[in-house]
Amino acid sequence: MSASGGTRAIVAALGANLAIAASKFVAFAFSGSSSMLAEGVHSLADSGNQFLLLLGGKKAQREATPQHPFGYGRERYIYAFLVSIVLFSVGGMFAIYEGYEKISHPHEVEHWYWPVGVLVFAIIAEGFSFRTAIKESNELRGRLSWSQFIRRAKAPELPVVLLEDFGALIGLVLALGGVGLALLTGDGVWDGVGTVCIGVLLVLIALVLAVETKSLLLGEAAGVEEVKKIEAAIVDGDTVTGIIHMRTLHLGPEELLIAAKIAVQHDDTAVEVAAAINAAEARIRAAVPIARVIYLEPDIYSEAEAAKGPDREATPGGPTPHAAGH
Repeated sequence: MSASGGTRAIVAALGANLAIAASKFVAFAFSGSSSMLAEGVHSLADSGNQFLLLLGGKKAQREATPQHPFGYGRERYIYAFLVSIVLFSVGGMFAIYEGYEKISHPHEVEHWYWPVGVLVFAIIAEGFSFRTAIKESNELRGRLSWSQFIRRAKAPELPVVLLEDFGALIGLVLALGGVGLALLTGDGVWDGVGTVCIGVLLVLIALVLAVETKSLLLGEAAGVEEVKKIEAAIVDGDTVTGIIHMRTLHLGPEELLIAAKIAVQHDDTAVEVAAAINAAEARIRAAVPIARVIYLEPDIYSEAEAAKGPDREATPGGPTPHAAGH
């Protein structure tokens, strides 16, 4: 993922949400609409989420230390997971509670022009933010569908902003519907119903974000296309004749660890093997620039050992595969 593209989308969303949050709280103060209060808290939570994403991106740039030899790339995943928690608790659960209170104790929406005007403004502002996120995402997703892009993206920022903006736009429509029905019927219960719907929507989006970022936190392998490029780069057909086992792991969105046991000729000298490994590492980095940490272990290919799988090899703790033996 382009870090600059993710940052542009975050900044656009942050600016829109701060302006929208202020306008919603003003509308709530004048109208007493619970939908406006829930939406105001939602926008405030979204603004905090954007700050978290920016903070995670900044912290992830720190240099590796002896205690953290692989760096801090996963900070971005941690802060994205925090976003899902904030969205669930501050956004979703608060909206459900506020909606329940409004349904239990309904009252008319006063000064209707405030919430309606603010909602129209908010839809325009969120639309601008959503458009920016879509534009930045289109440069990366290629032929993937939107659901595939959100599930497979290794960088969490754009999927988070996309889901937040999408949820915000749907929530604004729900709020507008709730306020509109409350005005048409004179029954404030509809305002509460709209607020509960907003809360349920935010909870569902938060759960999707939590599941996806949890997978990233646990550690995901390189994508299928990247694995093919790595395999092609390792084997030169001369000294390196095949890959016995290989595994990959994302240390961060733009940092990839590769560990492989490679097959070499049985009569090659140590100098020849070392030169072949150095050449293979150079080819890997040229093919997949995010390959930052590479461990290649030379071995003589044995069909019996390869069939056992990486976890049953004679050498304990050795690198385990991502691809099957060749």
